Amino acid sequence: MLFNSLPFLYFFLPITYLVFWRLPGRTSRYVWLTMTGYVFYGFWNYQFCPLLAFSTLMSYWAGRGLLAWTDPRRRKLCLVLPITIDLLILGFFKYVNFGLESVGQLVQWVGLSFAPEPLAILLPIGISFYTFHNISYLVDSYRGVIVPTRNFWEYASYVSLFSQLVAGPIVRFREIKQDLDQLDRVDRFRYFQKACSFFAIGMIEKVLIADSIASFIDPALANYAELSTLDVWLCMLGYTYQLYFDFCGYSDMAVGLGYLFGLHIPRNFNSPYQAATIQDFWRRWHISLFSCLRDYVYIPLGGNRVASWLVARNVLLTMLIGGIWHGANWTFIYWGLYHGLLLVGFQLGEDYWARLPGLLQRGATFLMVVVGWTIFRSDNLDMAGTLLQRMWVYKFELPAVQEPVLVGLLLLVGAWAHLGPNTFEMRHEWGRVPAGLLALFFVGCLLTLVQHRPSPFLYFQF
Repeated sequence: MLFNSLPFLYFFLPITYLVFWRLPGRTSRYVWLTMTGYVFYGFWNYQFCPLLAFSTLMSYWAGRGLLAWTDPRRRKLCLVLPITIDLLILGFFKYVNFGLESVGQLVQWVGLSFAPEPLAILLPIGISFYTFHNISYLVDSYRGVIVPTRNFWEYASYVSLFSQLVAGPIVRFREIKQDLDQLDRVDRFRYFQKACSFFAIGMIEKVLIADSIASFIDPALANYAELSTLDVWLCMLGYTYQLYFDFCGYSDMAVGLGYLFGLHIPRNFNSPYQAATIQDFWRRWHISLFSCLRDYVYIPLGGNRVASWLVARNVLLTMLIGGIWHGANWTFIYWGLYHGLLLVGFQLGEDYWARLPGLLQRGATFLMVVVGWTIFRSDNLDMAGTLLQRMWVYKFELPAVQEPVLVGLLLLVGAWAHLGPNTFEMRHEWGRVPAGLLALFFVGCLLTLVQHRPSPFLYFQF
């Protein structure tokens, strides 16, 4: 089930909302959110609901163990064992075939004949996100940052919350604990206007912007070897904006859905294409993921409190893990290393960078990001190499995309991404004219969904 689908908008969401506000107690609302989360997840593939339940139960009881025991060995077991099992499950579903394929390629490279058969594995949607939720909960409990909850349904509703279950943001328990504790005392109408505004803007970003760009660039990239230099640049600029408005749209819709139920989903994007440095970009892009990588990988490795060469190692390892987290493909690994090298290079040349004009800093940062998204978007290294070469070695061909229309669209959305406010910077207290325009665009989204099959959000594949 998709946020941008008619069954969700006309059946699932209204029923979930109306029943939730009819329930009197906090625990009954926890149970209802848990049930609806599993129904929402089951629409993708009900067979993976037991896997979600197992991971939830394991982390909950490990948290109870951390709450009950003071013995260091028992506490460490409550931390290490469930995290290890979670990572093994994630590794099996997400990376085992990639590992077999890579081993086969390596063996063939040395001259031997070996081609292992891939396993018939279906990747459970959202497994990376709810695994991160469980891991962050256990690590924070072990460190004493939070007190593990005794209420199973509170924890189950946190993990299975449908607004952020399958594609984030990665909401840490400590960020939503206070809202969950006050779920029976929240004012139903306090955030209603803001909820509708966030959801409508997110829908517009996804349906009218991201999907419109995709209709131009996806057919062209399907025949990437035939593209001209201009086409490649237009396609990669298009993908740069498509990915942003697609994922930012999802995140804004998740925030709006959270407000409908009295929950504050944290900001996941802060105008990333307005960043002046690559470091600043990663403070603004997919904030929930980058902050988790910082707190649970980079800082435990030593962060920047060690020798300079070890700082560089920590940055590279952190970004490499970030790349691997996105999927089982060498393109994600190279993308992670690429950004790791950019961050290390920025640390070494930060003083020189600061002397550049602000406009040049922002332009150069954006250009480096576009190059990175070229690797990220590619299906394989051959495609990445072809696109990158075509970007910098001029090739003239007849246009493969509708260039005037695409250029006009990119200019409009680029102005919003580079100069306009993001959703969290808006007041969401609209006057009649802005509210009417917002409603008009939202109706345009609904009409589009009636005529066309809704497209999945790009981050569902991660």
